[in-house]
Parts: sequence; C-alpha cells; structure tokens
Amino acid sequence: MAVFSTIVLAFDCMMSKHDLLHTFHTTNAFQWNKQTGFRLASGRTSPFYIDCRIVLSHPGPRHLVAKLAYDSLQHLAFDLVGGLEIGAIPLATCISDYGYTTQSRREWRTFVVRKHAKDHGLGKLIEGTFSSGETALIVDDVLTTGGSLIKAAEAARDAGLVVTHALVIVDRSEQEGQERLQQNGIQLVRLLTLDDLKNTQPT
Repeated sequence: MAVFSTIVLAFDCMMSKHDLLHTFHTTNAFQWNKQTGFRLASGRTSPFYIDCRIVLSHPGPRHLVAKLAYDSLQHLAFDLVGGLEIGAIPLATCISDYGYTTQSRREWRTFVVRKHAKDHGLGKLIEGTFSSGETALIVDDVLTTGGSLIKAAEAARDAGLVVTHALVIVDRSEQEGQERLQQNGIQLVRLLTLDDLKNTQPT
C-alpha cells in the first residue's frame, strides 16, 4: 500500500507540474525572443521572459504552485515563509494557505521583507509575527542571480531568524544563482527550471 501511495503521489506531482508548465505558455507568462531579448532586473539581457506574477494572478495556477511547493517542502521543518516585496507576497501566502488546509495542518506564518525600512510608525523592515530563533523559508518567484533571496535572507537573519532553505517557482539556471545561495548557506528548492519551460510545447 505504501508503494502504491508513493507512485500515486509521484504521478500526481508530475501532472501538476505539467499543468503548471502549460499555464506559463497559455498565459504568455513565458516568452522566447532570440532577436531582441528581454532586459532582466539584473540589467542583463536574456532571450527568455518569465513573469510568475501572471501565473499567480489566476486562482487555479496559484493552487498548482501551492500544491507543488507543499509537496516539495513537507519534509522540512520551518515556522515562517516569506521574502522580499512584492513578488514573494502572493507566493508565500498561497503556500501558507495550502499548508493549513492539508491533513497535517501546517501553520506556516508569513512575513514580508521591505526593500527599505518604513520611515513612519515603528520603522519596521520586516512585517510579520515571529520570535528570534524560529526558522524561516525564503521564497521568490524567479531565481536569476539570487540577489533578492540573499537580501531577504540577510534581513531575516539580522532579525534573529534561522534561514537554511529557499524556494522559487522557476530557476533560470543562467547566472549561478544556486551557487550564490549555497555560498550563503541556503539550499534551493525549485518547482520548475528554464529548461522545463523551453522543452514544453505550447498547446
């Protein structure tokens, strides 16, 4: 029975991944332009454009992302999930919500790291409820250089949180982002890669 359950789970994950890849193509969240390319946040140009915000704006695909993330994370122990504004906000929220609805009822609280501390009120850099010593999972939509994840991890660590893992929807695998994360003591969990998107035929 255990072997059968494992096979069913693996097949279910494979189908969910296929459906998510399909969504990137049908919503134009993934585009390929070899002639002019696209300017990335890092300042470099790439022939590939990936916009996870489009995917996360749809409830069905958002549910797929949350399910795939949960399946990849359920063996890890952490208390909070969050990252740098604004891309990490919907991702962290959907993962937290999905975890709470599962049989294990994970109570992963969310937090957000501001790009700059507030200049009013309490002047917070991190918004959320947490205590020093708790473990945080850092998330972002796309990994290129790893800069956003590292910045969020540094802020979380400065606030007393323990950061050992990060999750992204798509790893571009172009500019050694994963290696930079490892150098900062962060293990990467990725749902999709650029190759997955390139090798999937739009329908």
